[in-house]
Amino acid sequence: MASKDKVKPRKTDIFIWEGLDKRNSRVKGELQADSDAQARAELRRQGINPLKVRKKSKPLFAAGKKTITPKDIAIFSRQLATMMTSGVPLVQSFEIIGRGHENPSMRDLVLAVKADVEGGLALAEALRKHPNQFDALTCNLIHAGEQAGILDSLLNKIATYKEKTEAIKAKIKKAMFYPISVMVVAFIVTAILLIFVIPQFQAVFAGFGADLPALTLMVVSLSNIFVEWWWAIFGGLGLAGYAFVQANKRSRRLNEALQRLSLKLPVVGDILVKAAIARYARTLSTMFAAGVPLVEAMDSVAGAVGNVVYSKAVLKMRDEVSGGQALNVSMTQAGVFPNMVCQMVAIGEEAGSIDTMLSKVADFYEEEVDNAVDAMSSLMEPLIMAVLGILIGGLVIAMYLPIFKMGQAV
Repeated sequence: MASKDKVKPRKTDIFIWEGLDKRNSRVKGELQADSDAQARAELRRQGINPLKVRKKSKPLFAAGKKTITPKDIAIFSRQLATMMTSGVPLVQSFEIIGRGHENPSMRDLVLAVKADVEGGLALAEALRKHPNQFDALTCNLIHAGEQAGILDSLLNKIATYKEKTEAIKAKIKKAMFYPISVMVVAFIVTAILLIFVIPQFQAVFAGFGADLPALTLMVVSLSNIFVEWWWAIFGGLGLAGYAFVQANKRSRRLNEALQRLSLKLPVVGDILVKAAIARYARTLSTMFAAGVPLVEAMDSVAGAVGNVVYSKAVLKMRDEVSGGQALNVSMTQAGVFPNMVCQMVAIGEEAGSIDTMLSKVADFYEEEVDNAVDAMSSLMEPLIMAVLGILIGGLVIAMYLPIFKMGQAV
């Protein structure tokens, strides 16, 4: 009679090994196995004579696991697409990818998906059990690939899509980080001068016995405030920043207001608009090429554009398209897409090649974002020098004005 006890999941470890291959050349690497014996057996099966096999030591702290980033998922998609295109079976592909991944969290995720697929789940269903790592768009595309028998092709599309979207996200972060970093550096440098340098000059000025220039008096007063209240200034700014971040996370109205405002900012707003259009076009092109119905695809597109203005516009367009209206007409009425984009979509609808036209739109706007960020970086470099020069130069001049006056008097 078969036992009805539940089989506990196997606990695997990483083993570091050294051995000789079929040509008697020394090779080494890492292998995932249940035990030392299983690791040696697996190496022999691969034609390697194991010389040394030892368990890989774990990190000193339990928090050694890294967070799974979107870049990890993009790399995973590309690896899986490449292996399936090469004819490697799906389960074996998971084993190879999981075993070779440096991020323990990612390795656990891949092996968990592998176990679900081995247990009979479809790949899309196995991925849906991990919504924090695999979004609805990815799962929908993989489901479409499984249904149509073109999973390797769809995995390639997903990999390309992920790589493109992550690249444009990196550009946006760079565009936002640059001006913020300039302000932070300028504030820190100014604070250091006011707290540590200016007080040294005050002792010298005390013996002058003459009235100090207005600029010097203002800087000295500001220095006294920083010296006495530095803890309140830095603490207040820290608390204000933390409160702002938390309010932005918890208040939907504040978050939406900030997203709307961000599109109207000089220079940065133009970059964000182009990035939203690029994401819209890239996402819709990828889903349309995979055979996902347009109305169904619009839901995923709304979540991928990255700005509430465009998300709401896409959801409104979805309702209009489901009612029989042409996509290009809905885009024109939304009022957030340039005329060129609407015209290209109209041509694509006429020719039956919307996915191709949208892909070209995405390529164009991704290049526009690249150029805009590079141009902003070139503009910011002299601006940084000017801002720091004015701040530091102003403080230096304020401190040396009394000395200059003394020299003139003598």
